[in-house]
Amino acid sequence: MSNIKQVAMITVCGRPNVGKSSLTNALVGEKVAIVSNKAQTTRNRIYGVVNREDTQYILLDTPGLHKPKSALGEYMVKVVTSSLSDVDCALLLVEPIAHVGAPELALIERIREEKIPCILCINKIDTLEPSALLPVIAAYNQAWDGFEAIIPISAHTGSGLDELLGELHRYAQEGPQLFPDGQTSDQPERQVMGEIIREKLLLCLDKEIPHGTAVEITKFSERESGMVDVDAVIYCEKASHKGIIIGKQGAMLKKVSTLARQDMEKFMGTKVYLETWVKVKENWRDNVNYVRNFGYHDD
Repeated sequence: MSNIKQVAMITVCGRPNVGKSSLTNALVGEKVAIVSNKAQTTRNRIYGVVNREDTQYILLDTPGLHKPKSALGEYMVKVVTSSLSDVDCALLLVEPIAHVGAPELALIERIREEKIPCILCINKIDTLEPSALLPVIAAYNQAWDGFEAIIPISAHTGSGLDELLGELHRYAQEGPQLFPDGQTSDQPERQVMGEIIREKLLLCLDKEIPHGTAVEITKFSERESGMVDVDAVIYCEKASHKGIIIGKQGAMLKKVSTLARQDMEKFMGTKVYLETWVKVKENWRDNVNYVRNFGYHDD
């Protein structure tokens, strides 16, 4: 019997590659969002769910706010701005740099427009001396004096996360549990499989190529033995990219598929038989219909 009596809806926002998905995963306690060291890894809004004592925290992990250069980019920016409506609190995640950039200023302005409480969260504090935080805090206080709290954290080491959850608890509203016990994300299993493959593409491939990929799961079924069959098509934007993704004698595709299968098996808790193909859809990121077909839409 659950004892959840309060719910807090929290939007985690910030510029690309600041650690939003790493923070969401760290708070949830398991991987619900893919992570890479490349910007714009997250494309959709992903819900991470944390149950602590009598409170359920629902974290909206969003894409990084950036200047869009394609139909996909425009969709991602729309996801960020719409995620700041109808939430209990915004969590603005920043790097420990004593400069407030254009993405941060744009997010602060949007938060002010929505009139929602905002916590400034300074990530990656494990990379600098504590004294170096003072000019960072001063720069953000000068940019806006409306932060409810300023909390230094490290999503990597876990430092400051308990303090952060304690602060977020202030914004919980009395209400019923929205996600059942044991559920840590709103993503369907089929979508998670596709995201795992995309993460491995980001890990293994250089430059712009992985950003021009999308993954479609064409088969997801369970055998009587419990083994799960997954068929996936990786779409890229150029024929030359297809050759790079496949690699010499299929070596790169095999590497991506092996790494993805291992993570899929961890997630599913059972053996996975994965088959992958690579196809070309030229300039799909600039085509609104293709973007929607790959699951990047609001409805």
